[in-house]
Amino acid sequence: MRSHSNELPITAIYIIGPSSTGKTTLCSALSKALALEAPSYITEVARKVMRSKGFTREHVGKLEMQEAIMEAQLDAEMEGRMYVAHRGQSQMLLSDRSAVDAIAYTILTSKNKEEAEYKRRILVGSPQFQLALSSYRQAIFILLTPVPEWLVDDGVRSMDDGHRCLAVFRQVLSELEIKYEEIGGNMKDLSDRVEFVKWAANFRQ
Repeated sequence: MRSHSNELPITAIYIIGPSSTGKTTLCSALSKALALEAPSYITEVARKVMRSKGFTREHVGKLEMQEAIMEAQLDAEMEGRMYVAHRGQSQMLLSDRSAVDAIAYTILTSKNKEEAEYKRRILVGSPQFQLALSSYRQAIFILLTPVPEWLVDDGVRSMDDGHRCLAVFRQVLSELEIKYEEIGGNMKDLSDRVEFVKWAANFRQ
C-alpha cells in the first residue's frame, strides 16, 4: 500500500555476522560510497557499551550485557531514522550490526537450550525490539560469513566459533521472518561487496 505521507520510505541496511567477517570494513566503504555519516551511519554500538559499562568479552553470556547492547543499538537506530526522515535528499540508513546480534550472541553463549530460550524470549519480547521488528522485516540485512584468515584477536570482540555463530544468525533471522542476503569467502574484494549491497538495496526498493 502506498503511503499518503510526504516522507519518502527509508532504506535501512544492516551488516551483521560472526566476528572478523569484515563488517566494519564493509560498512566504512559503504558509508563513503553512499555519502552517509552519523547519525544515518551507525557505527558499532556493542564495543562502546562494553567500554562505558565495564563489560569485557568474558561477560558476553550475561543477559545484562546483551540487554544493554540491544537498548543502545535500538536507540541509535531510532535517532538515525528520525534524522533520515527529516532530510530532503538521501533516505538511507546504514548500521554496523543490529539488535539481532544481541539475540544471536545470547543464544550462542547460553549453557543449554532452556537457558537460550529463556533469554531469547526476554530480548525478543521487549517492547523496544517488537517496535523495531516490523522495520527489520522491511530492511536489507546482509549476513557476512566467516573468513578464517581474517580472524584477529583484539582482546575485545568475542572469538566465537564462526560457523556455529553463523548457524545461530540464520536460525534467528528465519524465526523472526527477516529476509537476508549472504556474502561469503567467495567474495573477498571490498569493491565487489559494496556493489553487491548496493544491488540488494536497489532490488528491494
